[in-house]
Amino acid sequence: MTMATARAPTPHSSLFKRILPRTLLGRALLIILSPLVLLQVISTWVFYDRHYDNTTKRLTQGLAGDVAMVIQMMVRNPGSVERLQIFRTAQRTMWLDLKYAEGARLSDTSTSASLNPFTSVLDRKLTTAMEEFVARPFLIDTRTLDKKILIEVQLAEGLLRVLVPRERLFSSTTYIFIMWMVGSSIVLFGVAVVFMRNQVKPIRRLAQAADGFGKGRDVADFKPEGATEVRQAAAAFLQMRGRIKRQIAQRTEFLAGVSHDLRTPLTRMKLQLAMLPSNAEAENLRADVTEMEAMVEGYLAFARGEGTEQPQSTDVSALLREVVGRMRGDTSAIDLHIEEDMTVPLRRESMRRCLTNLIVNAQRYAKQVTVRAGQREHAIEILIDDDGPGIPPDKREDAFRPFYRLDESRNPDTGGVGLGLTIARDVVRNHGGELTLEDAPGGGLRARIWLPV
Repeated sequence: MTMATARAPTPHSSLFKRILPRTLLGRALLIILSPLVLLQVISTWVFYDRHYDNTTKRLTQGLAGDVAMVIQMMVRNPGSVERLQIFRTAQRTMWLDLKYAEGARLSDTSTSASLNPFTSVLDRKLTTAMEEFVARPFLIDTRTLDKKILIEVQLAEGLLRVLVPRERLFSSTTYIFIMWMVGSSIVLFGVAVVFMRNQVKPIRRLAQAADGFGKGRDVADFKPEGATEVRQAAAAFLQMRGRIKRQIAQRTEFLAGVSHDLRTPLTRMKLQLAMLPSNAEAENLRADVTEMEAMVEGYLAFARGEGTEQPQSTDVSALLREVVGRMRGDTSAIDLHIEEDMTVPLRRESMRRCLTNLIVNAQRYAKQVTVRAGQREHAIEILIDDDGPGIPPDKREDAFRPFYRLDESRNPDTGGVGLGLTIARDVVRNHGGELTLEDAPGGGLRARIWLPV
């Protein structure tokens, strides 16, 4: 029998995930821009490999052909007068500035420019054209002069110097093509950013509405908008919100009805017990009726945790001082430490009930209670520590179950009806937070409340 093991992520995949944008807008733009950039690269390569190469080749061949024709005319008309007329005609019709130095020689007759990998495309193409059309020793200088190119050709009786304007070998198509590519890319990128931002905005509003509803805040102004799929998701969210609100309302109304129905017979039972003579059996019945009343009140408090109270901006620091101030008159001591003032939207009365339940539970079993609060990045953390016996780790989740009591004697004097922690966690979770039980650093139990900001 073999066991399948999960493959660990490779360094390449983790690197790719770190580089990949995390937002939907960034990934959508990446999907749009990747083919666009690839298209631009391919177009540039094809242009330079075909068009620019061929254009440069044709221009250099034309220049080399003009130089070859001038040399042929000089060979056929060796006189100085005829040579001067040839030079004037070449300058007027071919843009060639010609000079002839009798008896001069080339300092370097190497024509290996086409073999040098560091030379430019112009040098290589012009060298190839000169070798093809002139077939004489020559030297090309494309770097010394800014606006002209120097070509020296070795003739039998002297040296022909040719100055050619760079415009003869320059094609504006190259820069026009680059400008069009860059300009169109910028325009397309801008249009894509505007379009994608408008498409992502409804998704962000949906996420914010879901997050706010999860934190117990009202999102009545949320309306479906955007693409069809986003509208469908928004409509599903609104339907879910409506179902949850109806369920909460039905539950509250049901429990209110149960409370009314149960209180009436309990009141009659208390009146009848008051008329009975005092004996052991009557006292036991009175204790049972008192416990039933406490259970009904606790159940109603549990239901009120999801009532109609709306969130409002609440100073958590002031709320803690108020709750602790009311409870410091009991037998146990309470140490309160607040790092800073913190204000967040809360259901004030529900949160007061939550904090009161936790501190009451701590006071019931401990002599020293410590309450600390502070902001941790995007959350508020409240710690309630005591020095009591604590709760075993395997029973901490059970402690949050409704009507579950660690004290199995069911004695009201040693504990409540088992709804204090249930109500506290219910309130915290309705605010989008979490309540957990841990070991306190100094022994005992720690209740940790985490509330999102």
